[in-house]
Amino acid sequence: MSTIRLTMAQALVRYLCNQFTEIDGKREPLFPGVFAIFGHGNVTCLSEALEAVKDTLPTWRGQNEQSMALAAIGFAKATRRRQIMVATSSIGPGALNMVTAAGVAHTNRLPILLLAGDSFVNRRPDPVMQQVEHFGNPTTTVNDAFKAVTRYWDRITHPEQIIASLPQAVAVMLDPADCGPAFIGLPQDVQEIAWDYPESFFAPTVHKIPRPRPDRDSLAEAVRVLKAAKRPLIISGGGVRYSGAETALADFAEKHGIPLCETIAGKGTVTHDHPAHVGPIGIVGSTSANALAGEADVVLAVGTRLMDFTTGSWTAFSPDARFVSINAARWDANKHRAVAVVGDALETVNELEAAIGDYKADGAWTKKGELEFAKWNEALDGYQKPTNAPVPTYAQVVGIVNAKAKDRDLLITAAGGLPGEVMKNWRVKAPHTFDCEFGFSCMGYEIAAGWGAAMADPTRTPIVMIGDGTYMMMNSDIYSTVLSGHKMILIVCDNGGYAVINRLQNAKGTPGFNNLLKDCRVKEPFPVDFIKHAEAMGALTRRVESLADLGDAVEWAQTTDRTTVLTIVSDAFTWTPGDAWWDVGVPQVSARAEVNAAAADQQAGRKKQRVGV
Repeated sequence: MSTIRLTMAQALVRYLCNQFTEIDGKREPLFPGVFAIFGHGNVTCLSEALEAVKDTLPTWRGQNEQSMALAAIGFAKATRRRQIMVATSSIGPGALNMVTAAGVAHTNRLPILLLAGDSFVNRRPDPVMQQVEHFGNPTTTVNDAFKAVTRYWDRITHPEQIIASLPQAVAVMLDPADCGPAFIGLPQDVQEIAWDYPESFFAPTVHKIPRPRPDRDSLAEAVRVLKAAKRPLIISGGGVRYSGAETALADFAEKHGIPLCETIAGKGTVTHDHPAHVGPIGIVGSTSANALAGEADVVLAVGTRLMDFTTGSWTAFSPDARFVSINAARWDANKHRAVAVVGDALETVNELEAAIGDYKADGAWTKKGELEFAKWNEALDGYQKPTNAPVPTYAQVVGIVNAKAKDRDLLITAAGGLPGEVMKNWRVKAPHTFDCEFGFSCMGYEIAAGWGAAMADPTRTPIVMIGDGTYMMMNSDIYSTVLSGHKMILIVCDNGGYAVINRLQNAKGTPGFNNLLKDCRVKEPFPVDFIKHAEAMGALTRRVESLADLGDAVEWAQTTDRTTVLTIVSDAFTWTPGDAWWDVGVPQVSARAEVNAAAADQQAGRKKQRVGV
């Protein structure tokens, strides 16, 4: 057997460089780059290996371990899981900073390879700097924290182990059912060890994402249930986009007269004005989709994990409604007593189309979808209509930005009030131009994801919309984008704190407390000058004083040569109305009458929930 002598770190990097994928018939690197912050644990060995291949496997320096890993996740979303970025950190706090990002990737079924330094296997110098000691189990390190938020976890304690470990990590990250983050801990002393690796381990390998076909009997049962439906409804989830099933599902819906609504992850499956589209569903959804959900007798859920924001905490549907769930993941397909069809979305929808024949939903039901969506669009026009009010609403701001956005510009947001506002008010102009990370609703995802998305596709501009609270939480990748030349347009809606969670707090009977700046324990609240701050990081900026100026500012931002930040003061108390219910904990006993009333309402709402699994 022909071998080559390399350190474990060198061998790992060489393996990554020789993994490829096919995108639209063209061979591309499976691992196109590495986000890295070097420290003790990865600077002497792994960085040495990465430096040697810097023109093949580019390394990008982040400003924070969490945000660089979030940038890698934004990249994965933008490439629809067809390429995987690597994020590496030192041991201890550097590694733990990536745990939150791992949670984002795990929840959203997104691939990222996390490589963290680890303490010495030989234990000779223990305890080393940043090592957390567990008296009863010396094998435990901070990297064990990743076990709860990764699909694949390993710690390399012998250089030969990567021969078995790396292919398994890749297989998990490319599996449509198990897709998620893979973590590999790299002890400092093991990284340096030289080993005679088989040359075959480094053979160029082209990976293809598998497309499992559905079980015939399960598909036949799904067809039987759908053919009996008078009022069917399709819910399109993120899995539709990752499978490439958008056109097939949209054509299926239109041909058979079935209204199609979208989840948060699925928004952008179709354009806003597609004939079958009836809007987003759920808590941050449209009155049109929610009205249809309440009357549907069969719900065809495709590529969705049916989270509470989609189902209205399982109050959005009739108790008698049947569910047919198409999903690559067995876990998701079997939720809520659904007819589970486990398979790739594209393959399954194509086979469903071939089997269902000339079935059509009741014509009155199809017409109802069109009428409800027309009413929703009319309502949006009203919410977005400019007024002379001194402080604009989110709906007005989103409406203007949406109107000025180019067809392929990518909207990105994640937490706070904006997810609900863009889900309702953003009218998608082209498929795959919407990224709202709301599976984990991770504040701080937005700017980092904008960096990753700009890196993934430099031919379009990410438009990142955030609130002032999110800006304060994680903003340093504005600097990263200017340094690296990856442009985004960042729009900061300044409403004086954590406004949407203040809204929830107030709605459940507690007065404003510790959310809006004016309600916090401070000497005197004052606004941050985000313009000066962003300028200090190299961005171009403009302070927007009114709605009348916003459209011009967006047009100007589209002409600039680097990341451009716009700020506008926004209303903290006016939100686009919704009509779905949400289950949250409310104190059963309180000195406040408002809290007691909210608790009674919550208990009444729970009586409407479907009981399932």
